[in-house]
Amino acid sequence: MTPKPYLFMLTAAQLIFIPVMLQLLVELKRRQVIFIWFVMLSLVLLQVVPSRTGQMLLALVYVAFTFFVAFHGLRRFFKRGFTNWAEMSIDIGMMYLLIGGLWFFAYVTGIDTGFSPLITWLTAIHFHYSAFLFPISVGLFGRLHESGWYRLIVAIILAGPMLVAIGITFWPLLEFISVMLYIFAIYGLIILAFRTHFPLKVQAILIRISYSALGVTILFSLLYVTNHIFWFARIDFMLIFHGFTNCFFFGMLGVLGWVVAPPKTSQAIWRFPVSQIRGSLESTGGQRAGLVDNLSDFVHIKTLPKTIVDFYEHTDQYRLFASVKWSTWFKPLAVCYKLISTQLQQLNLPLSSKWTEMTCNICAVDPMLDGRKNPRAWIRQVKEKTVFTAIYSQHETKGRTYMNIALPLPHSSMIGILQLKASDGTLILTSEGEGDPGIYLAIGKTLFKLPLSENFIIQETREGKLAAHHNMKIFGIPFLKINYSIIQK
Repeated sequence: MTPKPYLFMLTAAQLIFIPVMLQLLVELKRRQVIFIWFVMLSLVLLQVVPSRTGQMLLALVYVAFTFFVAFHGLRRFFKRGFTNWAEMSIDIGMMYLLIGGLWFFAYVTGIDTGFSPLITWLTAIHFHYSAFLFPISVGLFGRLHESGWYRLIVAIILAGPMLVAIGITFWPLLEFISVMLYIFAIYGLIILAFRTHFPLKVQAILIRISYSALGVTILFSLLYVTNHIFWFARIDFMLIFHGFTNCFFFGMLGVLGWVVAPPKTSQAIWRFPVSQIRGSLESTGGQRAGLVDNLSDFVHIKTLPKTIVDFYEHTDQYRLFASVKWSTWFKPLAVCYKLISTQLQQLNLPLSSKWTEMTCNICAVDPMLDGRKNPRAWIRQVKEKTVFTAIYSQHETKGRTYMNIALPLPHSSMIGILQLKASDGTLILTSEGEGDPGIYLAIGKTLFKLPLSENFIIQETREGKLAAHHNMKIFGIPFLKINYSIIQK
């Protein structure tokens, strides 16, 4: 390796910034600490070992370290899922480091990536600073600040490294667009940082300087991108000004800012009961009258029409008609999923929007098998083909009772936690809100929150007849709407 000065910008991240930030995020065991010291020694030796084989082995040690970090990021993510933007930013930043490690290995070993050695090195440093340090810093900042603007900024920052890399490789215009989005995100973050209260004044100064430095260097990136169009910025300009500013002002001061007062996570630990049934529901007990025994356990029923209360407590006394409407953009995916759902006999919704009667059956489920309080299965069919098998139960958290619903899937179960509220004679059930509400995937002992949300709105249209609207979103985008007409037998 040629000992050029700019190479030490990456070495600084590898030897100082990454190990320090990692200790703020992961409780390291003694053998893991020893492994990290061994990795750091390997990086030092890499600067002096002349043998090509020796360099390759030492670089491979670093790749193993980046895999270790990415694995911890992935494990953190699967313990929680799509539920906390701050923690998700940290998780994905840790996973991105593996890509940086692979590009670093390609540079050290001289693998032909289709780019010059310098561009290969720049890609490696890009995934160490922009894709690891920056998302983790933003995640730690998110432990102090939460807003709709913050969530938008995180989404742009997490997508940015891949968009830039793809743009450099295939489409310069995409690189330009991604840099413009980055500029919006960074300057938005600077504004939020100046509006946010930090535990220590020195931390506020360091973090604000760190983010402001990015506000300057991202303009250099814009000059470099326009170089492909106008030819007035050069790579040596980027190495000197952009590289040094990011290394010292963003990297060094940013890391120091978080070390002086590391913010603690606000992520709640879910303690609600989860159905232990996986795969198909093999056995059921006797008939049950309704989805719940007493709707008053969940909501004040005095403001609700009697028909709504009666439907939930005596569901078997009602006929159910449904019209399924898939969003246009989602229909190709719905067609593909239909091939699977027909075999699973679960979430097996029609593709047609025609009104169809669903026959219903409510059966008791063994609580020893399910693991929750008083479970019962609501089995819905269309023309003798099962559409839904949902196992209903309930749990209480901090004095509030939630509907706890499980849909058994192969080797797993989809869990819906709904909170209920009454408003102007309408019953609303939603998976949105703070705390327990949400849609989860349970695999083994892992509970993973999915980027799905659902809302039910139930109203009385006349005595003995109800209208219900079930809306579902993925990443906040509507993809499914089911209208129900519920008529008393």
